[in-house]
This record gives sequence, structure tokens and C-alpha cells, in this order.
Amino acid sequence: MNRKQFLILLAVLVVLGGAGLAMFRSDIADYRESGAKIGAKLLPKLKIADVAEVRLQDAKSQSTLIRKEKVWVVQERGGYTASFQDISDLLIKLVELKVTQAEHIGASLHPRLELADPGKGKAEGTGTAIEFKDGAGKPLARIVLGKKVLKKDPLNPLPSAKDGVPAGRYVRVDGAGDTVVVVSDPLNSAEARTGRWLGKDFFKIDRIRTLAVGLEGAAPHWKIARAEEWGQWKFAAGGETLNPSAAVTAVNKLGQLSFDDVAAGPSAASEKPLVAVVETFDNLVYTVKMAKQAKGSDYHVNITVTGEPPKTRVAEKGEKDKEKRDKEFEQARKRLLDRIAAEQALSKWTYVIGKSELEPLLRSRADMLPPKRDSKGGEGAPPMFPFGMR
Repeated sequence: MNRKQFLILLAVLVVLGGAGLAMFRSDIADYRESGAKIGAKLLPKLKIADVAEVRLQDAKSQSTLIRKEKVWVVQERGGYTASFQDISDLLIKLVELKVTQAEHIGASLHPRLELADPGKGKAEGTGTAIEFKDGAGKPLARIVLGKKVLKKDPLNPLPSAKDGVPAGRYVRVDGAGDTVVVVSDPLNSAEARTGRWLGKDFFKIDRIRTLAVGLEGAAPHWKIARAEEWGQWKFAAGGETLNPSAAVTAVNKLGQLSFDDVAAGPSAASEKPLVAVVETFDNLVYTVKMAKQAKGSDYHVNITVTGEPPKTRVAEKGEKDKEKRDKEFEQARKRLLDRIAAEQALSKWTYVIGKSELEPLLRSRADMLPPKRDSKGGEGAPPMFPFGMR
């Protein structure tokens, strides 16, 4: 390289270095202006105590969570109680989140990062908007959650981790201009789907004595019973042998039922509802009405509870510590009465429950029999559900 070439190269490096320095200083100034400093809090001015309303919206759903006195409710579900724990977890996480990266990205490029505002134009490329308001309806902050940032994990054997696992998320904060930030949490719980925010408390039907299932207004397809709480299940009318596994599965499901959503309004059923009538050793009667919807495979389910638990305890012959047992009985009865009151409050709602969750209760009488064995001594194919229940 001769002297002339060296000087030309040196001049080019000086120009490029100066341009890079100018861009760096410009970026630093922009970061300071927007407040999106690396390591700074995502929402530094947001205080949890001020938040009285959280509204989440994406391309398909919207959920408005409102604080009323000491409880949160879901506006789109007629004021059904929201999950305080889930809302608290989200608010705490958002208030504590810090910026790990900041970039300047114009509005035209927002759809590429799934940061376009929902409800404005095409659904493709839209994000999940979260808006916070105080008790007077004054906006406190608004953000749009975009595409999740994936991180390669060679030690993760799951097929879904082939392209990486969620490790962060792009976020656009209203009032920050063209600045888009990245946070180190994928915020998986921040969904606009309404069912996601409903309180999880539900019916717990236990200590079952009899269970009958059949079409509404008709004789039951089958009814099972047991003489004592830990006794063997049998068909109430006798006759055929009952499959104990099918009986136990159906009874256990009643004590573990969960729901996906609360019905927003009436909808058409595709067939006559099935009704499960449950009698318990606590003198309670639960009626579970299950109506399959004309569209999809979900059921609309309504549950009612009637009856009153025994007021006195039957003493055992020759028992000791009668006073202690009487006290324990009274305490247990009070807890049961409180649970009944809570369940009766839940009875006014209709719940959306998937077919797979209700399957143990949707069986025909043939499904409650022991599996038939084929000619080789093995179990044959299980009988089909007659009502499109499988």
C-alpha cells in the first residue's frame, strides 16, 4: 500500500467513525428523551394502588377488569368475580419489569413485530393492548405487547423448543414516540381472552351417595348408588354388573369440575340437555344441567344445590371424647354451610365447559358396564357414545 492509498483509507475511517459517533450520541439522546433507558422500569409512573380498571384487547377478544370495593369483576361477563391473584400477579410484574433493549421503529413496521393497535385495520400484525385507568376513569398508562422474543435452548428436548423458547417480548409504550422496547419476560399470562381472568372458585360435589344421569324430563339412563361413603358402587336398580372404574371416574369428576368461561348470553342447544342428579351423605342435592351447543363441542352447564346438612351428630356406641367430636362436627358443619352459600351464589351463572371435561358424566348405560372380552380373552372395543359425546 502506497502513501496515497493509506491516506485515503485513513480519511474513510475518520468519516465512518464520526458518523458512528454522531449516531450513537443521537441514540443516547433519543433514549433519554423517551425515558426508555436500558435498565429503567417499563412503567415508572404506574402505581398499583391507583389502578381501578385494566382493559386488555387483541384482534379477537376484549376483557375489562374493574375493581369494585375489595373485589375485581369482569365487565364482559356481567360482573362475574375476577381472579384477584391473576390480576395482582400481572400488575406486580408490569410495574417491576425493566427495559433490556430499546430501538426506534416507525409505525409502518409495527405489524412486523405484532405491535399494531388492535381494532385498527387488519388483524394480522396486531398486538395485545393493555390500558390502565384510575377510579375516576382517568388513563394512567397504555402499552401494546407484541411478538415474543425467542431464545435458543439446546438442552430443551421438546419439539416446540426447536426454534427457541419465549424469553422476552417487544413492547410499545404510549407516549414514547417511535421507541420500541424489549423486556425480559414473555408475559404469557397477559391474554385478552375473557375466560382467562374469571375467578376459579367452583362447585365441589363430594361425599356422593347416588348419581343419576339422563335426558331432561325423562327417566335416567343409569343410576348408581352406595350404602356407605367408602362402599362399593352398584347400579341402584340392581341387575347388570357395574364397571367400578367408570363409576369412580364419574364421581371423582364431580369433585374436580372446572370451567373455561361464563356464558355471555343464551345460545342454541343442539339436542335435549342431559341432567345429572347427585345426592350426598350431607343431605344435599345437586342438579347439573348440561346442554351441548349447536356450534362447536362445548356445553353450557348450570348447577344448583338444595338441602341442608344434618344439624346434629349421631354418636357412636361407646365413643369417647364426645365433647371434642361435637365441637369438630359443628366446625365442619359451619364450613359446609359457608361452601353451600358460595355455591348457591354461583348457581345463577351458566358455565362453558368443554366436552372432554364432562366426558365421564356423558356416558350411556352401556358405557357403565365392564368392557366386553373378545374371543381371545382380551378386551374388545369400547361401546360408542350414543349422543355424540365422545
